[in-house]
Amino acid sequence: MSGMLQGIVFDVKRFAVHDGPGIRTTVFFKGCPLRCGWCHNPESQGSEPELVVRPSRCQRCASCVRICPERALSFSDEGISVDRSRCTRCGTCAGICPSQALEIVGRAVTVGEVMAQIVRDVPFYDESGGGATFSGGEPLWQPDFLAATLRACHERGIHTAVDTCGFAPWETIERVRGATDLFLYDLKLMSSSRHTELTGAPNALILENLEHLSRLGQPLVVRVAIIPGINDSQRELCALGEFVGSLRNPPPVDLLPYHRIGVGKYGRLGRLYHLGDVVPPDEERMAEIVRLFERYEFPVTVGGETRGTD
Repeated sequence: MSGMLQGIVFDVKRFAVHDGPGIRTTVFFKGCPLRCGWCHNPESQGSEPELVVRPSRCQRCASCVRICPERALSFSDEGISVDRSRCTRCGTCAGICPSQALEIVGRAVTVGEVMAQIVRDVPFYDESGGGATFSGGEPLWQPDFLAATLRACHERGIHTAVDTCGFAPWETIERVRGATDLFLYDLKLMSSSRHTELTGAPNALILENLEHLSRLGQPLVVRVAIIPGINDSQRELCALGEFVGSLRNPPPVDLLPYHRIGVGKYGRLGRLYHLGDVVPPDEERMAEIVRLFERYEFPVTVGGETRGTD
C-alpha cells in the first residue's frame, strides 16, 4: 500500500519553471541535514511542523492568546509574539486565527495525496517536457516516501527530478536513482573546513556521491548558488570548476545568483538571518564567473539561461 505511505512536506508548487526542464510541480520535503546560512527555505530545515508568525496580519482579536494551552502567546507593540521555549507547535492557535497571522508549516501527506496534485498537470508536462521535482529541505532524508513517490510518477510516465545536496548514504541514492530521470545536485563549497563551518557538515560524502553518479552516467545538473564573500573567491571557483571538469561525465553547471527573497522568513520563524550584509552579485560579476568556467569542459548557465560573455 505505497499510496498510503506518509511523508512530511511544507509546500507543493504548480507551474514551477526553475526546478528542471519544462513546466513542473515541485514538492518540497521538510527536513535537511545541512544548516546553510543563506538557505532561502529556512522552514525546510527542521523535520517537524513549525509555527510561522506574521505580526502584520494580526487583528489583535486575542483569540489565539486565550486558546493557547501552553500560554506561549502574548501581545507586544509589534503585534503577536511567541515564546518558542513554551510553544509545542500543536497548531491550536493557527486553527483559530481569522487572518492567518499564525500558520503551521509542514504537514503529513500520503503518496496518493501528493500524486493527486502532480497528475493534475500531466497535459502541461507532456507539452513542455516537464514533470515532477522533489526538493526541500532534503528529499533523500525521507527515502521511503521519496522512493515510493518516484515510482508512482514513473508508473504514470511522469518525468522526475530530485533536487539534493547529496549528503546521504550512497545506498539511499542507489535506491532512488532508477526512478530519477534527473538529479539537480547542489554544490556549496569545495573547502571541507569552510563547508563544515558554514553548513554544519563536511563535504566528502557529497563529492563522493557526485563522482559515483557521474561515473554511472546518471543525468545531472550541478547547481551552485553564488554567495559573495562565501564561495565566490577565485580559489573556490577554480577548485569547483576543476572538480566538475575532472568527473568521468562532466555535467552542466547552473550558477544561481544569491538573492534575499527568503530573508523575511527567518523573522517569521523567530530566527536571526546572519548574512544581512551580503549583496546579490550583479550581471557583470556573474559574467566574470561564466568566463572563468569557460576553461573547463562543461556547459554553464546562469539561473537556467545561457549567458553570452562576448
